[in-house]
Amino acid sequence: MKNYLKIPAAISLLIIAIVVLCGQANAENYEPDWDSLKNHPTPDWFRDAKFGIYTHWGAYTVPQFGNEWYARWMYHDEKVWGKHYHNHHKKTYGDPSKFGYKDFIPMFTAKKFDADEWAEIFKRAGAQFAGPVAEHHDGFSMWDSALTKWDAVEMGPKRDIVGELEKSIKKQGMKFMTSFHHARKWWYYEVSYTPEKKYDTEDPAYSGLYPEPHEVYAPPTKAYMEEWKGKILEVVDTYRPDLIWFDGGLDKERLWRESREDFQQYKKEMLAHYYNKEKEWGSGVVMTYKHHDIPEGAAVLDIERGRLDKLVEFPWLTDTTISRTSWCYIDGETYKTPNELVDVLVDIVSKNGCMLLNVGPKADGSIPEEAKQLLFDIGDWLEVNGEAIYGTRPWKVFGEGPTLVKAGPMSEGPGEEIFTSRDYRFTSSGKTVYAIGLDWPESGEMMITSLGRDVSPELNIKSVELLGYKGKLKWKQFADNLSVMMPKTRTGKHAYVLKVRTK
Repeated sequence: MKNYLKIPAAISLLIIAIVVLCGQANAENYEPDWDSLKNHPTPDWFRDAKFGIYTHWGAYTVPQFGNEWYARWMYHDEKVWGKHYHNHHKKTYGDPSKFGYKDFIPMFTAKKFDADEWAEIFKRAGAQFAGPVAEHHDGFSMWDSALTKWDAVEMGPKRDIVGELEKSIKKQGMKFMTSFHHARKWWYYEVSYTPEKKYDTEDPAYSGLYPEPHEVYAPPTKAYMEEWKGKILEVVDTYRPDLIWFDGGLDKERLWRESREDFQQYKKEMLAHYYNKEKEWGSGVVMTYKHHDIPEGAAVLDIERGRLDKLVEFPWLTDTTISRTSWCYIDGETYKTPNELVDVLVDIVSKNGCMLLNVGPKADGSIPEEAKQLLFDIGDWLEVNGEAIYGTRPWKVFGEGPTLVKAGPMSEGPGEEIFTSRDYRFTSSGKTVYAIGLDWPESGEMMITSLGRDVSPELNIKSVELLGYKGKLKWKQFADNLSVMMPKTRTGKHAYVLKVRTK
């Protein structure tokens, strides 16, 4: 018998694993065709992550007024909504014909911005992915771009914000994401186009920040669409984002009917380029979309400030913000409570979703203390109860209870009082079911119908414990419910988790 080279078993297994992973990474070459792009699977890391954080931060934060749409409404001196901004701008900075949006950029110095500090805050909050708004509707790029001079390296902070955050976030072991909102830039400044050409938005010297002047509702030019795609691919190739989030504006049919098919092709080419990066990077990527901007199945659905009212088979995302008014920092902002946001996270995860939470830093780059503490409170809850969130999958039902959740975008509830002690949500991992109560039972007894013996005969429960509590619980599975006697003193804050182990 010949003497073959003997390879240790551990190394053999490693080689096999590498071959399998490489085969998976190279399993698909995506074409710029919707049928091909719909074959792209949602990677497990996203389904496991559940919680991410991003930041609305740019020159629009400098005035600290209204919201992140200041750049649009400051020019609008006719309608009531815009006039509020317009009058504030005239009073504070002068007439927009003399002080345009571009003039905020030198004031956007970001002198207190510390990418490592931001990443540490996001990590402590329990986020598994994080990143910045790479470009908002305003047209100012937050990275070192070769496609425009209107970027954060050549102007304003004179720093590569996206690049610094990429390094810091990945150093903390989180996945890195970027968001793009610049599809809306074409019509974003249309309110400022005037017959007398009195605003800087109409001056060709500032094209690049603002779109080229055009008639209202005119379709975007080929040059505009090429720039739209080019900026995204530049960020993809330079910073390797694991997730790209898109705001609306990718399918404005009422505005862009003449060029809709052209723009569809740009979207397909962009998406195929990004998905094919998986082979080079060796890891799965995620693209999200809102409304009907991308055909169902070709990317992950995102629901702004809202969620679903039922369990679905496909992974999805909610994006929302910790503040009640604006996505960027403004003076006098009020914030949601940790209890409210924890409940929302739990509800989303129980329905096969993930949550992307926004925080708005101040113009100088510091994160407001109130916002920081709110994030830490969420992180403290996840430190105790995270096993019921991270890496879980939906159970056979998402939950039970009297409180109904309204579905769809912009459908957020009124606050933490929305859920009761009879509202439960479920997640699962292997043979473990997590029953998450959204309010503490005043009676001291939890009665969960979905875990009853006749309701779920497949559940042969062997133990029930309360995460964060070292004592033993008295429990009994009846035909119509699982009854659990809770500790006399409430443990922890916000939602509480029963870990139900089955045989």
